[in-house]
Amino acid sequence: MPWPRAEVLGVALKAYECARSTRLVATGLLTIIDYTLPSTARRLWVIDVAARRVVFNELVAHGVASGENYAAAFSNEPGSRRSSLGLFRTEDVYVGEHGESLRLSGLEPGINDRAMERAIVMHGAPYVSRAVIAARGELGRSWGCPALEPGVERRVIERIKGGDSALRLLSELALAGHVEIPPVRGTRRYLTPLPAP
Repeated sequence: MPWPRAEVLGVALKAYECARSTRLVATGLLTIIDYTLPSTARRLWVIDVAARRVVFNELVAHGVASGENYAAAFSNEPGSRRSSLGLFRTEDVYVGEHGESLRLSGLEPGINDRAMERAIVMHGAPYVSRAVIAARGELGRSWGCPALEPGVERRVIERIKGGDSALRLLSELALAGHVEIPPVRGTRRYLTPLPAP
């Protein structure tokens, strides 16, 4: 399976190592969503960091108010229907409106720490598939959740659930170092690199 671009992987691994060093996450799994790519691309990766292996590489939808084929606007605000950036920790699984869903905790104050309040979860959705892309030229969109292809979501969720796996969502701004993210609770280290002085 293909890997994320080196730049994307490097930024995500730095955030992952920071979270591991402060015991915010524990497992060797890192999930990356690269929102610099269009919705038509397989832009979600689950990586076994210790084994240096890509476990999954899948389609994923973004929020309806974040953009059309490309996600360009992001938010931490309830009701925004936008995707959020930053580092998340996977939590527990529940069965809801979209079937089996995985709760996500945002670890970055002011950036994604209202994810639980916003009910940002990973779930399956019928608007995520190659057939939808063929018909519309892009995926459908969620209300801010990272939505996966039906059937795929169960395998991914089963692998990364449990409260100690990391999920990193990136955009062009984050990669360029233009998103100033406050330090994660309990640490002075930044999860997203700051602009060079």
